Amino acid sequence: MLGALDRLKIAFVAGIFPALSETFILNQITGLIDLGHDVDIFALERGYATKLHGDITKYDLLSRTHYPARKPGEPLGSLKSFVLHSPGLLKRPSSLLKIYRATKKGIPGLPFLFHAVPFFRQNYYDIIHCQFGPNGNIGAEMKELGITTAKLVTTFHGYDIRLGLSQGGDIYAPLRENGDLFLAISRYNRRQIEEMGFDPARIVDHPVGIDIEKFKYSAPAGPRTDGEIRIVTIARLVAEKGLEHAIKAINILAAKNPGREIKYEIVGEGNLREKLQTLAAREGLSGSVTFSGGMDQDYVSARLADSDIFLLSSVEEALSVALMEAFASGLPAVATKVGGVSEIVKDGESGYLVESGDPEAMAEKLDILVGNPGLRREMGMAGRKTVEEKYDIRKLNEKLVGLYRSLLAGNES
Repeated sequence: MLGALDRLKIAFVAGIFPALSETFILNQITGLIDLGHDVDIFALERGYATKLHGDITKYDLLSRTHYPARKPGEPLGSLKSFVLHSPGLLKRPSSLLKIYRATKKGIPGLPFLFHAVPFFRQNYYDIIHCQFGPNGNIGAEMKELGITTAKLVTTFHGYDIRLGLSQGGDIYAPLRENGDLFLAISRYNRRQIEEMGFDPARIVDHPVGIDIEKFKYSAPAGPRTDGEIRIVTIARLVAEKGLEHAIKAINILAAKNPGREIKYEIVGEGNLREKLQTLAAREGLSGSVTFSGGMDQDYVSARLADSDIFLLSSVEEALSVALMEAFASGLPAVATKVGGVSEIVKDGESGYLVESGDPEAMAEKLDILVGNPGLRREMGMAGRKTVEEKYDIRKLNEKLVGLYRSLLAGNES
């Protein structure tokens, strides 16, 4: 058991919590609690999914979560609280102008700060760990205003990288100035963060990971007697996941395998669901393609264990957690060569890499795996080894605590 001096007090700042699709955040939080540290969660919005991952209840995380938000009809009270708890505002009035400019560019700031300030002033934190760059700006603004002296750590993922590249790295000016450590989840992310003007000396490579114990691997006994093949994708139904290409690839694959039943399940929710369902019907796949919606980790684990091949069709991807989960379950993958995917998939060893937006290429590689159960088994074993060595959340969380302690000791490297 950690002593009081060994226990770290950590505040996580996230956009939506809890969120079914962000198990990587959940795994860090629960892992740090398991290691004996105190963790509070601050979220801009409450997640209202009908299904919750079991760890939300197991660790009673909602009791640790605060949702500072502007209350209707109380703008003056919010402003008063903000000013009273922000001594830096009197010393550096220019800080308010910087925050205002960041907010005008679409980066959340003032509404959250109005009500978050009292929590941070009343509770000491060693570390503020912000998930996604825009939330890092919030932490940076609190440091600039003298609200907290905690070390500020920010993990960049996917949409925040795209936001910075499209709008310019200056949207993260507060974070670049006041952030203490920036975590890149892949080599691809590191390059993009550096391009946005962040100090390379303050960037550390630290991938997200999974709890591999929740994805038990056992080599498949062999092909099903009826010859059925089950292909699965775990993804949000949004444009960057390229699911229209996956559906077209399944249609091509079915044409290559007349008489063989091919089932394709897409687990996830998003604003393109109706459009993708229409596409599947138009391709004549209504009976072969299943849209399961957003599901908890228990369902995902069971579905992966019951499948033969994992398909990742993304046109943009920082580092796919779903791909890690598939590998932990012993599935080979056909995946697109985007972002950090090639850091997980070894082409020809644990799966196949193809160009994004090319359903013909996806179908060709899927067809190889469909006809070769022995190859599926060998690739599945290689994928499992990859996640055990590189993406085990327990090992990564121990490293994360080491990074925190190093930062607090004044050594950023």
